[in-house]
Amino acid sequence: MSVPFLIWLFIFKYVPLWGWTIAFQDYKPAKGFSDQKWVGLEHFGFLFQDKHFLLVLRNTLAMSFINLVLGFFTAIILALLLNELRKVMFKRVVQTISYLPHFISWVVAASIITTVLSADGGVINEILMWLGFIDEPILWLGKGEYFWGILGASEVWKNVGWNTIIYLTAITSVDPSLYEAAEIDGAGRFKRIWHITLPGIKPVIVILMIMNIGNLLESGFEPQYLLGNGMNIDFSENLDIFVLKYGIQMGNFSLSIAAGMFKTVVSFILLFTANGIAKKLGEDRLF
Repeated sequence: MSVPFLIWLFIFKYVPLWGWTIAFQDYKPAKGFSDQKWVGLEHFGFLFQDKHFLLVLRNTLAMSFINLVLGFFTAIILALLLNELRKVMFKRVVQTISYLPHFISWVVAASIITTVLSADGGVINEILMWLGFIDEPILWLGKGEYFWGILGASEVWKNVGWNTIIYLTAITSVDPSLYEAAEIDGAGRFKRIWHITLPGIKPVIVILMIMNIGNLLESGFEPQYLLGNGMNIDFSENLDIFVLKYGIQMGNFSLSIAAGMFKTVVSFILLFTANGIAKKLGEDRLF
């Protein structure tokens, strides 16, 4: 049963790796492979001397870190809160409502976010003016310094419900007798969560943390591309958009491959480093 998946993995994940050779060439699409000019690490050197690339790298790391922290902790907190609900019907309603945004495409989600943040009748501006926090509407997506916060909140809104599924599944594996014993000993809800639930799902938390650290340079593409504009580009452009811009729009395939290769190698190093730290600390790990 695993053979079709292994074939797919080999064809789409390993065979394309030969394309990394383009990063070491002055690649021209009209020439054959043997006719390309080899330039070694020239494109990598250019990347680390390019101020624009360093700006893009800063944006990528900042957005990834914000998504990691907000997404990680909000999912755990929501899972703990849902687990404490005793009315099954209410719990299912809350779960369903929190899951729904995940199934909305980013094209639709970006349109909703843009409308909500609009300076012309947007809900957020209307509420803030009604409460007296601001005197006039704010062009939220027109100011770069607001973009990271908007993206973080948008990611939480869209994915927090979906991210709780694995934690709720892990919580169900905790021995119920531990809760009963703790309740007999007089432990309240908070103490039961702190001393039983969290230690019970700790292995899952550690594994997911390692995987998320490995994807630290994967800050996304669609939300940045759809919500970004000329006014916030200094904060919204990340590595994926950088690769698209240089590779497709400007035809500099070698530089775009070098940037993508850099991202993959760094992600690989981060994954093994996080896994090694977990091993040193005696925690569960991927391998």
